[in-house]
Amino acid sequence: MAKNTIDIDGYTIIRRIGTGARSVIYLAIEEATKKRLAIKRAVLEAPEDTRIFKQIETEYKVSNQIDHPYIRKCHELIRSRKLLRTNELLMTMEFFDGQSLEDQKRLSLIDVLLVFRMVAIALNAMHEKGFVHCDIKPNNILFNNKGGVKIIDLGQSCRLGDIKKRIQGTPDYIAPEQVRREHLSHRTDIFNLGATMYWALTGKNVPTLIPKKNEFGIAVDETKAVKSPHELYPKIPKSWSDLIMECVKEKPADRPSNMLEITRQLDELIREIAGSKNSSNNATKYPTMS
Repeated sequence: MAKNTIDIDGYTIIRRIGTGARSVIYLAIEEATKKRLAIKRAVLEAPEDTRIFKQIETEYKVSNQIDHPYIRKCHELIRSRKLLRTNELLMTMEFFDGQSLEDQKRLSLIDVLLVFRMVAIALNAMHEKGFVHCDIKPNNILFNNKGGVKIIDLGQSCRLGDIKKRIQGTPDYIAPEQVRREHLSHRTDIFNLGATMYWALTGKNVPTLIPKKNEFGIAVDETKAVKSPHELYPKIPKSWSDLIMECVKEKPADRPSNMLEITRQLDELIREIAGSKNSSNNATKYPTMS
């Protein structure tokens, strides 16, 4: 079982603040600067742990090529070696005091729009630098009560146009081309983002090419037509619902052209809601995220 605290030279560990895929994240204070940081730690305990080592290394490399306020920064990679082999990997990162979108409760529709607008802007910055995030999902979007947003976990990121040797992604949000191991592009992130928005508005997941299983471990047939968010909940603006359904089209070419187009449409929705003459009634006119 992972420890709540550990000893790392030069850092005072405050507490464990999260866990990931075979890694643990701690809140720490850098003794030289007195700054609060997050430290991700992975220990080589089994051969498959080398995968998380590679993901941490990827996150560090990609983060250092992107400087954006909505993307978490990674500062230093620290290796511990034994018998010429790395047996422990530490990465110091920017600390962001917030919750994942998955843990947020009862956000207003306007707040959800603003969060996804910032996410789209950050992803556009990644694409301009030639990278695809490849794992946008509610757990990888942090949000705080000051309106700040951070995209985290760049460990599955890759260059635009890359083909991965194995399937990587989160089953409920994964794009078809990720499952088929085809070229990955900015439209891969568009699918992941669309699937995340669908979940945020409906509490349900769009079907992906990785079939869901029931309690008995048997694959469930989800081939029937997927209802749009507006069909499920008529109070959801139809224009946003239509955008989401375009984002999760099976063929990448059928999705919106880029993140700037998504940002533009979200901006229109924000202006429509914020500028409504009946703004005092927005709380009842528009739903909240449950």
